[in-house]
Amino acid sequence: MIRRGAHFFAALATALLLASCSSSDGGDRRVAEGRDWQWDKEAGAAEASAFMNVSVPEDTTGVKGAVQINPQEDIYLLSFVTREKNAEDIAKDLHSEEPLKAKKKDFAPEGERFEHLGLAEPQTVKGTRWAGVCPPCVSDDRRRKVQWIEIYVQPLKGDQARVYLQAF
Repeated sequence: MIRRGAHFFAALATALLLASCSSSDGGDRRVAEGRDWQWDKEAGAAEASAFMNVSVPEDTTGVKGAVQINPQEDIYLLSFVTREKNAEDIAKDLHSEEPLKAKKKDFAPEGERFEHLGLAEPQTVKGTRWAGVCPPCVSDDRRRKVQWIEIYVQPLKGDQARVYLQAF
């Protein structure tokens, strides 16, 4: 009985030690409560723009950005309103093999993304054009850390457009 009890306490002590070593402190940005992702409360438009290597035009309004921390890859979101020509220039700068094109109105991906920024999910907005690219696949060395980037351009009144960029 003593031997069995000793094994039990040794196993319990090992389990507690492993749990204490693998648990993270409250400062770990990757800790999620009840889900496998969370929003980085310290990151916004500047961090998203830097990761994507996208310059936000000077005449831009309504700049919003966020970073969704995920177990495999983080998702960077950036949105703003600018002139339609600026939006088209940004799309061209991504070096997509296909130009901006109309995309059939679609359902939003599971989980919130742009909704987190107070915006509609771009793929659900009628009239929105889309382009996407794998930067390493088109030898875009400026975006070596980006595996995929996509842009949605929503026409607004006048020559204005809302740009939605998403990258991981």
